Amino acid sequence: MPIIKGVTSLLLICVITLILGIPLLILTLLKLLAPTQKMRNLLLQTMNEITLHWIGANLWWMRQWLKTPLTVEIPDDLSDNQWWLIISNHRSWTDIFMLFMALHRRIPMPRFFIKRALLWIPIIGQAFWALEFPVMRRYSRQQLAKNPKLAEIDRRATQRMCERAKDYPISIVIYVEGTRFTPVKREHQQSPYQHLLRPKAGGIAQVLNLMGDQLSGILDVTISYTNPSPTFWGFLCGTEQPVTLTARRLAVPKWMLDTQYHAQSQDKERFHQWINALWQEKDALLDKRTHHD
Repeated sequence: MPIIKGVTSLLLICVITLILGIPLLILTLLKLLAPTQKMRNLLLQTMNEITLHWIGANLWWMRQWLKTPLTVEIPDDLSDNQWWLIISNHRSWTDIFMLFMALHRRIPMPRFFIKRALLWIPIIGQAFWALEFPVMRRYSRQQLAKNPKLAEIDRRATQRMCERAKDYPISIVIYVEGTRFTPVKREHQQSPYQHLLRPKAGGIAQVLNLMGDQLSGILDVTISYTNPSPTFWGFLCGTEQPVTLTARRLAVPKWMLDTQYHAQSQDKERFHQWINALWQEKDALLDKRTHHD
């Protein structure tokens, strides 16, 4: 039964993607041919609305069919007419749909930092590109050490998104660990946290430097799973155990607006102190929610 449910769930995602993907691809072509930025922005907003319908359609059947036990704790004063930076821990692809279930239509259409390889997924990859999701190339430390200029490619992608986002409300979602948490990755990193990987502050610092004065705030999201090894397939099969999502609103500290993370070592250190303190609180919260032997 769980396997049949999982296959059916996968088919539902594919069918909805195909139905709404066709107008999205047409608008993508029109956006490429649009002669002015104003027209491109108008088409982009229409594409945002189609994507929100795609999210809403999937959430409807997921709630009815999968019935994942999700407990949500979020601020009451969220608005889809404001700008938000969302930072979250990362355990599974399921995290994305948990975020959608908690925040859909309560915040603007979210943008995720995505891996370049995801652009090759039919329809979805083209949608990521057309919707102007920032694409990260993920260079290794060895590559960056050999050619430091490579880091500028990812920074320019973030800058383009932030500059265009000043014209309309946006939510920027950053998984600051850079990858999904596993105990093996934690040991490899020698992470000081029990339930988290080491956070990376560069993306947050750049977004806050470019858009900090426009943001309504930071949403610090913590997702905890009763299942110690959650998977997206388990979610699609309807076997996921209870999940808790907590979001707290943080004000953007004024000192972040004028810092130069990549140019000033003291600014970099201050950002790291800030995110590490946040991660210590998040790790303590996750520890309270973890079922220990």
